[in-house]
Amino acid sequence: MPDKKSKEVGNKLKTKEIEFDKGITASYDNGILSVKGKKGSVEKRLLSKNVKIAVKDGKVVMNASKSTKREKKILASFEAHIKNMINGALDGYRYVLKICSGHFPMNVSVSNKELIIKNFLGEKVPRKLRIKEGANVKVEGELVVVESANKETAGQVSADIENLTRRPGYDTRVFQDGIYIISKGNEAK
Repeated sequence: MPDKKSKEVGNKLKTKEIEFDKGITASYDNGILSVKGKKGSVEKRLLSKNVKIAVKDGKVVMNASKSTKREKKILASFEAHIKNMINGALDGYRYVLKICSGHFPMNVSVSNKELIIKNFLGEKVPRKLRIKEGANVKVEGELVVVESANKETAGQVSADIENLTRRPGYDTRVFQDGIYIISKGNEAK
């Protein structure tokens, strides 16, 4: 878990440092922070006029030119994004979805970076979803597993899969067929 150190001037927060482990390499160039680790690499655009970011000696250092509420919010947001990037590069993120079908058995498969759902509620035309770059999707029995080093990509692909089997206008308490997220978080958990 990355540690943070803060330097306060009087009562005003102006600098945050986030340390990362030895298995991680990071670089910051033209507003894009890149973090690489054993589970993959993650890039994110972190750009602000009043917050400067640098990578020095195994730390990501953020300096705010002022210490107004706005800069404090930006510092806290950047800190959360950087921690998610470091955790993703180290451990990765894993979402597990469950295939629930009542009368009509669904056939779910992955081929050529595309998730295909056949026979959803007896439909003749299969439903298809293009899987985003950077996400790995596997079908294991009645579970669909989404893995990625990027937390946002893993969450978005899982939400897209869940939304693919959504039926507007039908009560989900009665019509329970679909694919639903049952767990999410780091792969280590």
